Order: sequence, then structure tokens, then C-alpha cells
Amino acid sequence: MKLVAEDLTVSRGGRLVLVGVGFAVAAGGALAVVGPNGAGKSTLLRTLAGLITPDSGSVRIEGDDDEPRERMHLLGHLDAVKAGLTVERNLRFARDALGGEGVLQAALDHVGLGALAELPGAVLSAGQRRRLALARLICAPRPVWLLDEPTAALDAAGQRLLERLVAEHRAKGGLVVAATHMELGFEDAETLDLGKSAARSRNSALMSRP
Repeated sequence: MKLVAEDLTVSRGGRLVLVGVGFAVAAGGALAVVGPNGAGKSTLLRTLAGLITPDSGSVRIEGDDDEPRERMHLLGHLDAVKAGLTVERNLRFARDALGGEGVLQAALDHVGLGALAELPGAVLSAGQRRRLALARLICAPRPVWLLDEPTAALDAAGQRLLERLVAEHRAKGGLVVAATHMELGFEDAETLDLGKSAARSRNSALMSRP
């Protein structure tokens, strides 16, 4: 299995955000997408997930006949925790919506929230809400994880948890694409610098002018 993006060009609000972006990540691999604010990191992940239609280019999963978006998890900025539901019911709702079959308590234990299963989502800290979002990755396994600033709100222990979850996922043949502002402890991760890609695209446009 391999996630392949080819020559992606995406515009938002009349402005070109991504121009000619391409990469490939094989099973067991990881790609860190870096660049300054506004470089298009979140836009790239949302395009990969099928939430944004590119102006041109394509996204596919080689070696898999399913629709690419059905094989992906997108962990975005919003943790989507319903304040009025318990931690367990939040996770149950997400698991069932995603078509997963994972054991809820086991997933909560794995992310350190087992003792909080019956508490309402409203009382969770930002870091605990992030851990609950990570539990969804376990309850409804999919081979491609798209992680947007996955360390946001996580303390040092939470960041180590994320590293373990990613390592376990990759060991099972999964792959990860993560947008980040900071160093991630993902072993042997490759890097895609959208800041440099944007600079090259601007230079090419200038050179092509008469």
C-alpha cells in the first residue's frame, strides 16, 4: 500500500495555496509536513482526506481498491468532543459513525482515559480532549492517518503517547502524514517543506513572465 499525491494545486478564496505538490508514502512510513503559517499544511491534509477538491492533481492509494477517503483518519484542530456526552459515549458515537469495532474501554485505557469513562466531555482538559480524539484512531482502525498538529495541547506524557501510537500503527503496516510546527519523534520520518515548495513555485512563475 502506498499513498500517492501527484501535482496537487489548490486555491482557497481566489488565492493559490498549493502549487504542484507531490509525494509518496509507503506502508509503514511517515511524512512530516512543515512550513510557516499559511503555507497550506492544513489545506494539504484536508485535500488528501477528500474534503477539498484540488484545482488539479490527484490523490490515490496504490494497492487498495477502496475509495481513498474511506481508508483515512483525519485528526484536525477541533477535537469534536460533545460536552453533554460522557467520555465513553463520545467515543462510542465516533466509533459507530466511522464503522469501527474496537473495544471502547480498551481504547480509553490505551490513551490514559480509562478512569474518566463516565465523566462528561465538558470537564475534560484540552489535553484530555486530544487524548480522546486519539482514541478514535484505535477504535476504528484505518491504514492512513492524517494528523494536523497532533501534539497540540498534549503535555510531555501525551506526546510520548502519540509517538507510541504512531509507532504501533506503522508497525502494523499503517502510514502517517502529519502537519507540524515542532519536531515529532517519529522514527525515520521524511519531511515535506511547503514553505520551500511555495518559494519554488513563486520563482517559477516570475521566471515564466515575459
